[in-house]
Amino acid sequence: MPGDPAQALALQITRQTGAQLTPEMLDSIRTLYGDPNTNLLEQYVSYLGSIVTGDFGIAVSRYPTPVLDLILAALPWTLFLVGVSTIVAWVVGTGLGIIVGYRPGGKLDNWLTPISQFFSSMPSFWVALVCLWIFALTLGLFPSSGGYDPSVPFEITNFWFLVSVLQYGALPILTSIFVGFAGWLFAMRNMMVTTVSEDYVTLARAEGLSNRRVTFRYAARNAMLPNVTGLATSIGAILGGVVLTEIVYTYPGMGYLLFNAITTKDYPLMQAIFLMIVLAVLIANFIADSLYVLLDPRTRES
Repeated sequence: MPGDPAQALALQITRQTGAQLTPEMLDSIRTLYGDPNTNLLEQYVSYLGSIVTGDFGIAVSRYPTPVLDLILAALPWTLFLVGVSTIVAWVVGTGLGIIVGYRPGGKLDNWLTPISQFFSSMPSFWVALVCLWIFALTLGLFPSSGGYDPSVPFEITNFWFLVSVLQYGALPILTSIFVGFAGWLFAMRNMMVTTVSEDYVTLARAEGLSNRRVTFRYAARNAMLPNVTGLATSIGAILGGVVLTEIVYTYPGMGYLLFNAITTKDYPLMQAIFLMIVLAVLIANFIADSLYVLLDPRTRES
């Protein structure tokens, strides 16, 4: 990505103050983001040391605000959006996949499976644009942009502020659910079709156990294991979709912050956001592996 962060920051300072920076001032800015007189290895070690202490540098796009302050301000919005939409999409998709997969070829299967295939193939930004046009611009059911009503005081203890957050977040959450649930439904349906043909499921049916118990106690418990691990491995794709969704709705989360960082060549902010995404994927994989052990006794025995 071409560009000079020092030049970008100098331009930002000029816009704010109207002052023209001298070459000496420009050199001082470059030193602020890394001593140019040291080699790359020393600069990298210094950068890692700063990360450990939580010092990600100064944001070029919001000078002189520290990068960490911007991330802490945007992170709760993305956690809310990703957390609610992912959990709802996973639960709805997995639950419907269990139902249609237990009786493949039925009316519900013939109706839901094509729908899930359609939605799972749609890019998140396209779904976001369609939802924006229908529910916000045409029907006026939801706000078209932002994270809360600016006329309401920004106080977490304010009831009307929380109502505003839910109102403004409803459409981005619905968009993420539309994009996400279909993939979980289709994957769970295919796993259930394979699992219900196993010998232990046939034996459970022969013993006279109820369909409900056979479905959820035996078949679904084993069939959902790939969906559990898939939830972690898909975190990267989920975050990528959320980035585009936040851009479409101008939602004040990490995705929209990353978009602003890219357009302003804010390298310190971009590096910090990418680091957060990597950490989120690693943590999600660890949680998924732990859940896999709890759900599948065979892994504990081995």
